[in-house]
Amino acid sequence: MTGEMRVVEISEPGGPDVLVPAKRPIPQPGHGEILIKVAFAGVNRPDALQRAGSYNPPPGASDLPGLEASGHIAAIGSGVTGWSEGDPVCALLPGGGYAEYVTTPAAHALPVPEGLSLKQAAALPETYFTVWSNVFMRGGLKAGERFLVHGGSSGIGTTAIQLAAVMGARVFTTAGNDEKCAVCRDLGAEQAINYRDADFVEVLKAEGGADLILDMVGGDYIPRNLKALAMDGRLVQIAFLQGPKVEVNFAMMMVRRLTITGSTLRPQSDLAKARIADELREKVWPLLASGRIAPVMDSEFVLDEAAKAHAWMETSQHIGKIILTL
Repeated sequence: MTGEMRVVEISEPGGPDVLVPAKRPIPQPGHGEILIKVAFAGVNRPDALQRAGSYNPPPGASDLPGLEASGHIAAIGSGVTGWSEGDPVCALLPGGGYAEYVTTPAAHALPVPEGLSLKQAAALPETYFTVWSNVFMRGGLKAGERFLVHGGSSGIGTTAIQLAAVMGARVFTTAGNDEKCAVCRDLGAEQAINYRDADFVEVLKAEGGADLILDMVGGDYIPRNLKALAMDGRLVQIAFLQGPKVEVNFAMMMVRRLTITGSTLRPQSDLAKARIADELREKVWPLLASGRIAPVMDSEFVLDEAAKAHAWMETSQHIGKIILTL
């Protein structure tokens, strides 16, 4: 396939207004890759970090923002099996989602779950890859354990609450107002803590401590998370909205046998991401198809309104996923 496509570029590092519409050649799928005609693209915090100049694409990836999309396969590269042109898919992307066409390794694509729309499917890859790999593969969450996720009304939070609850964990979360807390409880949280009114450390201590915490806040939440953990508890860090540098008393970690870990998704190898995709297809996609879990959708913007989408995301007033429509 040849010709030009509409895209949104980052003109320079900065705020949402540096996202500008442009035209580029349609990319061609390489070995092991598929080309997707994008119907919808997800908007995520890492897109904003890239826009600000603090999260560079990995070598060889598109410099366009966008880490997830849904659509139909427009072309197939050499060595690809199991997919056909025209198949509806959603996919984790190395970049380039803010465009009419995007390439990605075929192993990072998944079928649109039965009963879900392409719009809903675009909200799945980035959050589900992130939550599954950090909460279950890295964090080892088990049925009956106490799990705390911060930012419960975010895309990550709404996903983590549902997955942890359906897997049998006791779910606790934090959110910034009563409306968000109510949504979190409806999704399966046993307790949703309005962090403006209550201290999550005291709430979790009263329950015996958290066995696992998923945190994207950082800053002064880090030492507070450690206090909120149970003996042998695990803290998984996936972002630092309030900064990564803080003073921590590591004696607490040693005495209480705590584990501190974390990860970023984008720089991981293609093979590592393919393994996550395989687990999602086997263990999570049936839950989506059965309706036991579902993506929480907030709002949609047309591609050329990507700057407005970023500005809305950065207000933190949204509940669930923000989508660009093409």
